[in-house]
Amino acid sequence: MNRDSLTGAALCTFGMIILGGSFSLSRLLLDYPMLTGQTMRYALAAALLAALLRLSPRLRGVPVRPGRRDLLVLAGVALFGLALFNTLLLIALEHADPAVVGTVVGAAPLGLALTGPLLRRERPATRLVLAALIVVAGTALVHGTGAADTAGTLAALGTLVCEVMFSLLAAVVLPRLGAVRVSAWSCALAVPMLAVAALVLGEAGRLRPPTTTETLTLLYLAVMMTVVAFLAWFTGLRKLGVERAGMFTGVVPAATLIASSLQDQALPDLTQILGVLVVAGGLVLGATTARTRRDGTARHPAPPSGAAPRQDLAPAG
Repeated sequence: MNRDSLTGAALCTFGMIILGGSFSLSRLLLDYPMLTGQTMRYALAAALLAALLRLSPRLRGVPVRPGRRDLLVLAGVALFGLALFNTLLLIALEHADPAVVGTVVGAAPLGLALTGPLLRRERPATRLVLAALIVVAGTALVHGTGAADTAGTLAALGTLVCEVMFSLLAAVVLPRLGAVRVSAWSCALAVPMLAVAALVLGEAGRLRPPTTTETLTLLYLAVMMTVVAFLAWFTGLRKLGVERAGMFTGVVPAATLIASSLQDQALPDLTQILGVLVVAGGLVLGATTARTRRDGTARHPAPPSGAAPRQDLAPAG
């Protein structure tokens, strides 16, 4: 692995650790209207990212505005990755055990390993597909089994599609706009979508001020899970490409398991520990797989041909 690959792997891992740890913390919001809380979270995150764009010396002097095509793609990122993802996740959890939802969504590495190359009209790397299958198998071991009705299964599958689309669409605009702008615009565009979804699902009648604990949790989700995790993930995604970055979504169940164990002060069982080790093996295999050209020969990760020079603020390294 070269330096860009190592940096990308570290950033993707960091972003997914934050995401996985946040799932356990989100249990503190179970009594608060979910989509209303998500609307507040993304509104605050969008404001923070906009402030970062305005105040950062590296970004202030390079005013890159999204074009019409960029805005359509960003709207897709917001729709699939934020608004629909959260709505379908809510529906899935009402009709299926969390283990079922986690296992289905845990197939995202395989989805990205296959769809990324196919959309470029390239052949998926056999080693990368194998690595994705290993990560998915480990995820299933971590989550275990559970029950679901038809609505729960369909909603979980929809959540999986949203997870895959989130990264595929973001990869289209990252070379031109950079991680900060993609994060800021997608969060801002998601706010009205989530607000409408909250109204449709009847959350207006349950509105109330959040408690102190709920307020602190929403602040954490806005700052860490959205601003920090998004920037880490999008920067790593740009360095690795969607199929290799997709491997690191397998970190989520392991991070969730560890966070839940710490929060509940209970040790995971041996099957879950084995699942974490299987995921780790798949990640190592996937991270050391070179991206391929159309003729099947290996090449190192690089920005897409014709991409704009890097104009974004990214973590050091």
